[in-house]
Amino acid sequence: MSAQDIPQLYIITPDQFELSQLQSDMTKLLDAADIACVRLSMASHDEDEICRAADAMRDICHARDVPIVIDGHFMLVERLGLDGVHLPRGARNIRKLRDELGADAIIGAACGDSRHDGMNAAEAGADYVSFGPLSASSLGDGTVADLDLFSWWSDMIELPVVAEGGLTLDQMAPLAQVTDFIALGAEIWDAADPVAQLQSFIRAMQG
Repeated sequence: MSAQDIPQLYIITPDQFELSQLQSDMTKLLDAADIACVRLSMASHDEDEICRAADAMRDICHARDVPIVIDGHFMLVERLGLDGVHLPRGARNIRKLRDELGADAIIGAACGDSRHDGMNAAEAGADYVSFGPLSASSLGDGTVADLDLFSWWSDMIELPVVAEGGLTLDQMAPLAQVTDFIALGAEIWDAADPVAQLQSFIRAMQG
């Protein structure tokens, strides 16, 4: 597989972290590989904590010309100088947010395993849709996005598609044929060495 055929990488932060450690780890990740986008995704609902993390991650990302989006908290995008928002519920609010955030803002939509939700998000003006998770977990509702969904989307729809959630090394090469972006989060953060784990996923993606 040639370099131009390989999907771009999208990094999702852990939902809980010690900020100085994440700053160190994210710096190493962005310096070790070509990353297309970073998503700040936090379990915390403490506004000050979220803003501190966003400021830190924005500076690291923008110093390397990597866009950063925030999960859900669209009202913080302009205030914190972020590049956009990832919406966890498909097409909801996309048209309104496009008017508020402008044409240059990145608006992504999580669509589970639903073609219908994905098409609605595309029609509403999303910049990308994401499908996932790719493997079953005791967390969530058991929904799994299969390879056929990505194959269909890539054949029928021009809007970029992201694969995320529960990715395994064995899935990387097949997914690389049918997706534009591969998002990695817990897959790398749960490893002792996130950079080494990222490199393992890159090698697996290359087949």
